[in-house]
Amino acid sequence: MVAAMQQVVSASGQFPVEVVAAAALWSESPGFKPGSQSLIYCPLTIQLPDTFEFPAKSVFHACKDIQSRRDWVAQHLNFQVLVENSWLGDLWLPIALTAKGPLYGEVIGEGVMPNSYEQPVDLTDPQRQQLYRLAYELLRSIQAVPSVYLLQFSLRGSEILFDRLWPFPAAPAIASLGIQQPDLFTCHWQCLARQPLRDLRIPALNID
Repeated sequence: MVAAMQQVVSASGQFPVEVVAAAALWSESPGFKPGSQSLIYCPLTIQLPDTFEFPAKSVFHACKDIQSRRDWVAQHLNFQVLVENSWLGDLWLPIALTAKGPLYGEVIGEGVMPNSYEQPVDLTDPQRQQLYRLAYELLRSIQAVPSVYLLQFSLRGSEILFDRLWPFPAAPAIASLGIQQPDLFTCHWQCLARQPLRDLRIPALNID
């Protein structure tokens, strides 16, 4: 994940890249000190200290509170949710939230090998529309800022069970490298840098 983001930002030629270990942010004397307002923050972990200030702090805090997000989805959107200590969601819907609105990618699923992922996973049109509605309302409820998000869920038969929302391209986004154009790490940078993003495609399968 870090290597992919480094490559994307470096290739843009717009900003120097500094990688900071998350553990350093928890230190009483962190080596990283925020500088000018022109910095673009790109956290790739949900485990950030409350003292760390960055523009998407409230969004990360909302996504970290998994149970509150599940309760909100169950109450306001009438979706089933995974309960605490049950299995984890094994599917992820990518959402590139641009300044003009959301773009939805093809669903990512777990691969055959441990810690591997594959894209796309085929869903029915009704399932897609339900997922898009869930994602749109959930992002609106937390006042989401431009970024790439992964909506983690599972299926029970044809029924969608919501798990959690990641406010950055988490590990499953690796599946998009070499498959989706642009890949999710490039999408993430374009969203953060407020660059135009028109669509997400998988050319080999002629999927738009």
